[in-house]
Amino acid sequence: MNSIDELRLRLRAFADARDWEQFHAPKNLAAALIVEAGELLEHFQWLSERQSRTLDEQTRSAVALEMADVLLYLVRLADQLGIDLIEAANRKITLNERKYPAHEVRGRSDKRHT
Repeated sequence: MNSIDELRLRLRAFADARDWEQFHAPKNLAAALIVEAGELLEHFQWLSERQSRTLDEQTRSAVALEMADVLLYLVRLADQLGIDLIEAANRKITLNERKYPAHEVRGRSDKRHT
């Protein structure tokens, strides 16, 4: 499975087979996504910046599963709302390119430009 659309259809079938559609209101999916994002953050909570870049294999594997949970809820939420995530992501990148011109914000974490 290599595309968002394939993943979306697999998730839809997964939910349908378990009669979970009734629980997948956008509000519930957004809340579940945040819970999973919090679980992802827990793996980094007390690490230094350097440590966060060099995870041991066990932590890296756990992080990958939490990232997958976030992705799955996000894809399911997009499906429920009829949002094309790839199109939305590309639109957002274009907006960010205009808002934060590279020549004005290069190397700055505050993202403010004059």
